[in-house]
Amino acid sequence: MADFYELDFLAVETQKSGDAISVRYSLNGEEYIHVIDGGFAETGERLVAHLQSHYGGRDYIDHVVATHPDGDHTVGLRAVLEAFDVRALWMLRPWHYVDLLLPGFPTYTSRSALVSKLRELYPNLAALEDIATDRGIPIYEPLQGATIGVFTVLAPSLERFLSCVWESDRTPETSVGEKASAFTGLASLFVEVAKKAINYTLASWGLEAFSPEPISRENEMSVVQYGVLCGQRIFLTADAGRDGLTEALDYAPYVGISFPGVDKFQVPHHGSRRNLSSEICDRILGPKLPAKTEASLFHAYISSAKADLDHPRKVVIRACIHRGGDVYMTEGQSIVTGVNRPSRSGWTNLVAANYPHEQEDA
Repeated sequence: MADFYELDFLAVETQKSGDAISVRYSLNGEEYIHVIDGGFAETGERLVAHLQSHYGGRDYIDHVVATHPDGDHTVGLRAVLEAFDVRALWMLRPWHYVDLLLPGFPTYTSRSALVSKLRELYPNLAALEDIATDRGIPIYEPLQGATIGVFTVLAPSLERFLSCVWESDRTPETSVGEKASAFTGLASLFVEVAKKAINYTLASWGLEAFSPEPISRENEMSVVQYGVLCGQRIFLTADAGRDGLTEALDYAPYVGISFPGVDKFQVPHHGSRRNLSSEICDRILGPKLPAKTEASLFHAYISSAKADLDHPRKVVIRACIHRGGDVYMTEGQSIVTGVNRPSRSGWTNLVAANYPHEQEDA
């Protein structure tokens, strides 16, 4: 059988968007399954059924990746770990680095107390760890430079991951947390006010008004993966923001990966305008084109729920199209793409998003 791959973005349909992504690929006659995030609890059940129905009926999964602690990515993975023989679970557990983190928590003198506190602060990861321990699933660290099947982890580095834990508004007891929490709190307040005040304005081709506001430190913990399958470059970003994406892009040349240029691009954080900038889009996708192209240069995929009015943002869709991409959103329908992939009854081709002639105010 010829090499193939199929990449699925499952619809996560609640009031909030989420991610549930799976990849099956065959190289030199060997088949592999790679799951990235599982959405919410209901999504996890559908992901299990999807894998059983469309991925050859295998009872095991080679790799499961929990990209970061948020529930819209991790909760559904509980069902996956329970239903399959998982050969490797990849996730970053803050308490796993307690000895490195302890100096930044001046109110803690006990290692075990800090471990308990961090597990309490990140319950979704703790739940996955408990299931993995009960089922004998080995847990590995998806830090920068790790290889997960054909995928290479480009971010986060250990240093930046630890900084995200210290700076998180979940950990106000850290020596840097008090300052970071105040900053994050003000930023969050600004974003909440800005949400209500967002207006749309007509914008000519090429203009892009991304938000300067930061994203959460938890989103910046996201595992960023890059792989090549059947000659196609696949870039999976989870909810990584500008810090994480910049770190990934800066690291890529050291492992022989060249940007700009991708074939399949997971738009980060359901199309939020706080994760990208025009400069980062240039670095990932290439420069803006003088006009819309007839043939697309790449495909961009956004996991966004129909009921989620905040995602995706129009500026993000515009930015991808400015660089020659076709943009596809889940919006109630799961997406499959790939090369030489097996056909599926009832799965139809999606229509690319129209170019928005307006965008959000900066």
